[in-house]
Amino acid sequence: MSSITYHFGGKQGLYLAAADHIAARVREIQGPALEGARETARAGTREQATEALLALLDGFALMMIRPESEAWSLFITREQQAPTEAFDRIYAGVMQEVVGVFVALLARIRTDLGEREVLAMGIMLFGQTLVLRVCRAAVTRILSVETIDERTRALLRARLRANALCILSENAA
Repeated sequence: MSSITYHFGGKQGLYLAAADHIAARVREIQGPALEGARETARAGTREQATEALLALLDGFALMMIRPESEAWSLFITREQQAPTEAFDRIYAGVMQEVVGVFVALLARIRTDLGEREVLAMGIMLFGQTLVLRVCRAAVTRILSVETIDERTRALLRARLRANALCILSENAA
């Protein structure tokens, strides 16, 4: 306890440091893909934006499958349910950038949609990656596997890509 007080000023400081660490790790893992996608969102073609968005989704799906993300997901899920200053740090530290790039790509792809529709679409598309971690027990039970092995990972990633392509190509009514 004295080490926590010395290094972090108390339990709250440690908790906030954990939030900062999570944001930094996600930024580290996703940073290169985000950088390329940012430029594509700014000046790429619709096809390039589609591929960049699919690559971001795939990267996040892979991150959600990694064992490392297990502890993060518990922390972030708790913060989603009852936000504290830690959520603000995670949001400002990485989520805001991811959302910005993701929405900019979607806006380039789906020019027929208004801003709120693009935001809603982004939330729903991105949610498909989160289920791979947050609903891990249900995913493995439904697919009758003990773990998300390479074969299952390939199936889920292919389905995510196909789902996203369907959504992205949807014609406005």
